[in-house]
Amino acid sequence: MSEGRLAGKVAIVVGAGQTPGETIGNGRATALRFAQEGARVLAVDRRRDSAEETRELIRAEGGESAVFEADVTQEEDCRGIARACVDAFSRIDVLHNNVGIGRGDAGPTELTEEAWDAILDTNLKSVFLTCKHVLPVMREQGGGVITNISSAAAVCSVGIMAYKTSKAGMNAYTQSLAIGNARYGIRANAIMPGLMNTPMAIEGISEALGVDRETLISQRDALVPLRGGMGTAWDVAHASLFLASDEARFITGAILPVDGGQSARIG
Repeated sequence: MSEGRLAGKVAIVVGAGQTPGETIGNGRATALRFAQEGARVLAVDRRRDSAEETRELIRAEGGESAVFEADVTQEEDCRGIARACVDAFSRIDVLHNNVGIGRGDAGPTELTEEAWDAILDTNLKSVFLTCKHVLPVMREQGGGVITNISSAAAVCSVGIMAYKTSKAGMNAYTQSLAIGNARYGIRANAIMPGLMNTPMAIEGISEALGVDRETLISQRDALVPLRGGMGTAWDVAHASLFLASDEARFITGAILPVDGGQSARIG
């Protein structure tokens, strides 16, 4: 690990826990990949027990990790994330924002104000708040990397208004972040996952819609152009690792689809 692609780096992974399920989630997979490539990881989640599970997986592979419990819709918690990382590891090289919800979403006449506020706060305001308190550390260091996990829903036709709006807003925010912080040596990019076989997507949607798990998987697989199958959290983790590494040193303001060609259909 001392010779990995992130050797000597410190990474915050927000949303490093996951919904219980049969597969691995995007945040946990990314935290593991970062650690496997030499990063020391602060695993942040509102469910401390789930973040602790991620830390144990990292430790089992010889990596170094700490845990911080936070509600990233609250500014004081986001201030605490930055402070905890500096206290534990003395610096912040990577901020990886991976939280997101869609429960209660609907079309424009059925969507409730409560669901709109919850989704926009969790998916978009949280990114603003974590960046707000990590950026001063990165600026003082003279560099850093921020990666925000958006969604192909930002550009594809979907029937869920608040989620789509939050992710489209994240893309715009990321581009502004990239331009505004380039002079400090800070890179900011977003990843747009498409249909993924992760616990939040499969177990979460299966429960919400009352659809059998295997039926849902088959339906989602059929919508993916590339090989007719969903991606996994490892696909997002590998893309995240690349963007966090020095291999992507000249990439900022990019919105990278990781979706098996789903968003290419808009062309």
